[in-house]
Amino acid sequence: MSALGWFAPYALLLLVGFLPNEVWRMLGVVFARGLDEDAEIIVLARAVATAILTGVVGKLVVFAPGALAGVPLWVRLGASALGLIAFALFRRSVLAGVVVATAAIMAGMLAFAS
Repeated sequence: MSALGWFAPYALLLLVGFLPNEVWRMLGVVFARGLDEDAEIIVLARAVATAILTGVVGKLVVFAPGALAGVPLWVRLGASALGLIAFALFRRSVLAGVVVATAAIMAGMLAFAS
């Protein structure tokens, strides 16, 4: 057993998953200072990032991996719709959308998972 014990997988995840990504995020923050938010290139970058994120979330909902695959598609789609409605109702709050969608998918997993 390693010196880190049970913490080894988490340390590895932190080292190879989180930290390299965080370096690029911080460099982006540093280099983006002074850029006009309404510049065409920034609007394009935001649109592309949103489209990629939407595609990933859509793929995870429709082609669910792991335990989520045991939840019926209509439950996953319904939880996504509830999250979107909560996002809109709570003044475009991402937190509200995520919390509502997560609660809905958990309820669906408890009620309908096979």
